[in-house]
Formats: sequence, C-alpha cells, structure tokens
Amino acid sequence: MKIQFHKYHGAGNDFILLDNRINKYNGLSLAQISFLCNRHFGIGADGLMLLSLAQNYDFRMTYFNSDGNESSMCGNGGRCITAFARDLNLLSEQAHFIAIDGTHESYILDDNTIRLRMQDVNGITHAETYMQLNTGSPHYVHFTQEIQAMDMKQEGALIRFSPKYKDEGINVNFVEVINSNSIFVRTYERGVEDETLSCGTGVTAASLCFIKDFLGKQKVNIKTLGGNLLVECVNHNGQEFTDIWLTGSAVHVFSGEIEI
Repeated sequence: MKIQFHKYHGAGNDFILLDNRINKYNGLSLAQISFLCNRHFGIGADGLMLLSLAQNYDFRMTYFNSDGNESSMCGNGGRCITAFARDLNLLSEQAHFIAIDGTHESYILDDNTIRLRMQDVNGITHAETYMQLNTGSPHYVHFTQEIQAMDMKQEGALIRFSPKYKDEGINVNFVEVINSNSIFVRTYERGVEDETLSCGTGVTAASLCFIKDFLGKQKVNIKTLGGNLLVECVNHNGQEFTDIWLTGSAVHVFSGEIEI
C-alpha cells in the first residue's frame, strides 16, 4: 500500500498528515501507524492525523499518537491540520472542523501563524504539589524551577506510570514562571511516552493554572523547547475559562510517498 504523506510541525511538535477524503486510510492498523511515526524505520513524528470529510464542516480531524492509538485532542495538531486543509485548497483563512472533543474554529493570521479556539474548561483539581485539568486532553501541571536542566523523560514517566495514572495515562507538564505574563513549559506526552518539543493542550493547561487567580481577559506567552506560543482566555472564577485561543506556528516540512 502506497501512502502519500505530508509532514508538518507546530512549535516543533511534528505530525504526519494524510488526505483521507476518499477514506483511503481508514484501515490503517495500530502497527502501521506506529511504524509510520517511528523515527528510525518510518517517517518519524509525534503523531499522525487523518483529514476526512464531515457534513457541515470543512473537515474532520482524527488524531493518533505515535504508539498507534487514537488519542484525545491535540492543539498543535489542530493548527497543523488547518494549514494542511489550506494547502489542499479546502479553505483560505478560516476553518470550522470537528475533532474527538467537539467542534473547533481556526484562523490563519497575516503572519502565517494560526489561531485555534480550544474547548471551554470547567474545573481545576488542586492537590498539594500539582494541579490537574482537561483541556481536550488530561494534564498534570506542576510549577517548579530550573526545568531546562530536568530529565523530562524520566521525571514525566514517574508520574505518568504511577499507580494513579498508569492505566489511562496523563500528560505531565513542568512549568517555570518567567515573569508576570510568561511561562516556560516542558511536557511529557502519554502515547508518545517521551517529551515532545511542545504540546498545545499542555501549554493551554499550564496557562490556565498560571492565571487562575486573575479574573477577566488574560494573555500568556509560553516558551517551549520548540518555539513560542500564545494562549488567550477569559477567566470567570478560577474554575471556568472560556474564549480560549491557542496561537502559534504551523509549518509544512516536506511531502513524500512511502510503501507499507
């Protein structure tokens, strides 16, 4: 089976994009997706997405982690699939699409970055040393210092495979405050089972935790290993967040053909 693929990245979080408008790739197996994402034997990516037709939408986004399993929402992926849809001439500046967590809208800005509306968030669970919330995917958020020097794969895995999270998994974020409106975030992603250079739902989760005590319209600049992102939202009461937007790059890397 020959596969025509396209590789994109959003702030270093990289994806294989497949045009599935005629349902050509519906039958891809877990093993085949895992092979395609393998960085030594396949194309190499943090995840794979299918762009399919969906009634009343510009497209449907189906996201798979690099282990081959279908996963929850991916914010960087949502921006990249918007860029892919534009490159397929399905849209010009605006997209209305559906993903596993519901509907999303996105806009291609003048500087070629993409602004993606995330789902509203209602509820942050507070524990002694961390916070937990769902921004389309479940996230564990811990504020600390000097995260640049951390062994993120080791530290993240200790939490992700702890008795509390080992069955369903969780994405683990370590966050360092830079100043009053900026943070540095590193993320260990379940399904990838490693650190990714950035995580869209992760930086969103970290930003909401960062501004939970400041009500009204908020804007957070985020530094990641793969680049800079921006999260904007309205904080109603420290638990309810609406009008959440994630803005950042979405770059076409290369296209090709592979046989599996």
